[in-house]
This record gives sequence, C-alpha cells and structure tokens, in this order.
Amino acid sequence: MKLRHSLCLLTLFTATLVAQTPKPSPATEPDIRFKADVLLVVAHPDDETGVSAYLAQLLDQHKRVAAVYLTHGEAGHNNMGPERAAALGAVREMELRHAMTKLGIDNVWFLDGRDTPTQNVLESLANWHNGAALEEVVRMVRFTRPEVIVTWMLGFFIGENHGDHQASGVLATEAFDMAGDPSVFPAQLAAPVHVNETLFDGLRPWQPKKIYYFSDAQEQDQFKKTGPEYQVTEISPVRKLPYWRIAVEEFEFHLSQYRDYIEGLAKKNDQELVKDGWSDPVQLTFGKSKVGGSVTGDVFEGVTSEPIAFVRPAEEVTKPTTGISVELAGPWGFYDTFRRAHGLQHLPQAAVPEIAIAGGATLQMPLLLRNGTAISKEITLSVTTPEGWTTKDGVGSYTVRAGDQLPALITLDSPKNAESKKAEIVCRAQADGQTVGTIKLEVHLGTGGLPQY
Repeated sequence: MKLRHSLCLLTLFTATLVAQTPKPSPATEPDIRFKADVLLVVAHPDDETGVSAYLAQLLDQHKRVAAVYLTHGEAGHNNMGPERAAALGAVREMELRHAMTKLGIDNVWFLDGRDTPTQNVLESLANWHNGAALEEVVRMVRFTRPEVIVTWMLGFFIGENHGDHQASGVLATEAFDMAGDPSVFPAQLAAPVHVNETLFDGLRPWQPKKIYYFSDAQEQDQFKKTGPEYQVTEISPVRKLPYWRIAVEEFEFHLSQYRDYIEGLAKKNDQELVKDGWSDPVQLTFGKSKVGGSVTGDVFEGVTSEPIAFVRPAEEVTKPTTGISVELAGPWGFYDTFRRAHGLQHLPQAAVPEIAIAGGATLQMPLLLRNGTAISKEITLSVTTPEGWTTKDGVGSYTVRAGDQLPALITLDSPKNAESKKAEIVCRAQADGQTVGTIKLEVHLGTGGLPQY
C-alpha cells in the first residue's frame, strides 16, 4: 500500500515537472554559423588561388568568407596516384579542404557539376544541367546570405578559356540577380510542413549587395582600373607573413595537379617567387552594386550589415532585326546576349574575338545568319585564312527564309608545325552581290591547352 502511494506521488511529481519545463521553440532566424560577408563561387578545387591572397586579407579584417565549388575537378590529371574520375574528385576535394583550412576558411561546399575540360561555356552549362545548377547556386546564396559575391570573369579571353570557369561566373551572376526574387525557386522559400522535411528549405530571399569578377587571362593589362586592386606584399599582422606567401602555402596542397611545380617551390627564394608572379596584386573587376560606391573603390565601400530589398530590374525590349547580317555565335555570341540581359556591357572584352588552340587542331567557327527582310535571301559565306590553314566545311551558300535565322558552322584545320603566333581568320557574308557582314577571329596557335569542344 505504501509502495503504491509512493509511485503515485512520483508519477504526479514527474508530470508536474514536465508540464513546467518549457519546450524549446523552433528557431526562426537563419543559422548565423553560415552567414558570409564574401562568397566565392568558382568551378574547381584550386580556382581560389587567383584571389587567395586577398581572401587572407579579408580574414585578417574579421570578414566571414565562404566558398562554393561547382565541380570536384574530377576531369583533371593526377600526379600523386592512379585515382581518376570520381576518385580523383574525392582527392581534389580533400586537397581543397586542407588548403582552405590552412587559409582559415571552414565553410566550403561542393555542388554536383561535372568537370568539363573544354573552352565552351555553353557545353559546361549543358553538362551541369543548367537549370538544376542555377537552382543550387541560388540556394547557396540564400543559405549563406553574402554581402559580396566574387567569381570568375564573364568572357572569352586567351588564357581564361576554361568553359567551367566562365560557367561558374554565369551562374553566380544569375544568382546575384535572382536570389532576392521570391518568385524564383519558391520551394526554397516555403516553410517546412513536416518534422522530417525533404522538399521545402525554409530559406529567405536574399539580395547580395555587390558582385566582382577576377580572371587569369594571359593579358592582364586589360583589367586594370576596372575594379579595386589589392597589393599582397603587406605583412599579415596575424600570421607575420606577406599575403602572397600565405597564398603560396595554401596552393601547396594542390599536389595532384601541380606536384612538380610545388616541389620546385621549396627550392626557390622569395626573389624567384616574386619573379614567378606570386606577389602581383589581386585585380578585381567591378560587376554590379546595389548600394552605390565607385568602380575602383574597396569591395565593401557602401556595404552595411542591413539587408536590402529586391528590386526587379526593368525588362529589356529587344528590337527586331532588320536587314541581313551575320554574327559570331557560340560562346562569343552568348556573352553579347548575356551581358546585355544582366546590365554588364561595361565588363572588359577582347578587342577582337579570340581563342587559343593547338597546332594541327580543328577550329570551329559558329555563325548565325539573320534575314530581317520580307523575302527569302541567299547568303554566301567565304573565308580568308593565313598560309597553311585548310578550310574543311561551312563555306558556300545558305538560303534563309524571310524573318528567320539559320546557324552555320565553319571548320578549319590549323597547320601542324606552325610557330606559336597569332593568326586572323576572316569570314565574309554576301547577299544580293554585296557584303552584308565581316567576322574576324584571332587565333593563337600553341601547344597543349583545352580542346575547343
């Protein structure tokens, strides 16, 4: 009887205690652990090298830096072991994580894009399933809520010719313009409806304040005064090293790609490393700002911690094409369209469209023929090439219907034993006995490098 009475009292006490213990309320604010001041959006492990000295400066300024990599770099080579394909992607991810930890950046994410070793940004976007990749980048912008995005340059330059680099810049730019729009990928913004939610992210729209670009193009002078330039010879007050030396230490983890070069670094003194370009300033190119500021001013000029409202940009009215014309298509034509659509006409671009290919390789020159007249037209294409080049296909006559457009592809073989130099390919279009368009493409012949497609 006493035992039963004691059990009743214990049960009553426990029930009272549970009733008085407050239940934790669901978190209503975004997770502060992943908030970024700067979000780096790039394609491959080691892409951060171009700006790592600047990222080290930001960390010394107590800025929160995070990074998103669109691929694992699985199509690279391996100087450390037999691992290739997905296994190499695992190697390079781990190299990158060690490198970023050395730099002081812990928040790093990898997305599911496939490493695509060509020069064609459109091929990279297609191989990444463009819409799905864009959704992922928008999600990461909403998740990390960056004030500033830094990404690869939008453009086709000799040296900066990796389609994946450019594709990451394209997606970062689109995400900059879309992440604050509540009508874009709305499932990311929907509140969870289940305890174990698998569909609705519970995120919020987020408008970054600025976007900047960087490039590893062969010719860097074209980017001067297009944005802020950061000297990297100053000594870090935290690490007691020049910022460029911190960048070298970060780079040394990428052994699968650069083993011979990295092992050679240990044999070089500072003067030799400076001659290699490690102490060159980090040059950024200004893209957009929602908070004002000057083109060459500091990245954080005008930036405050307060969120800003999304403002839908006015839609561009496309004027109908009139007359007959020929345009360079493919990546070059894409950038003309993309920059206009995103208000980036001010970004640097090559004075003449350019590409670098190996001697003896096939060059593809994509064109778009337009007929803005009321009747069908015959457009004839001809090509002028330097000595040693062979035109394979694409020249001749094309019938383009009234108000229509037609793609054409000219293919040429470059000379096998040509010296490393630049050549100019000229394509002319004629209709009704008159020249209606002239397209020039500057080709740098060399050895190695990425295939065009």
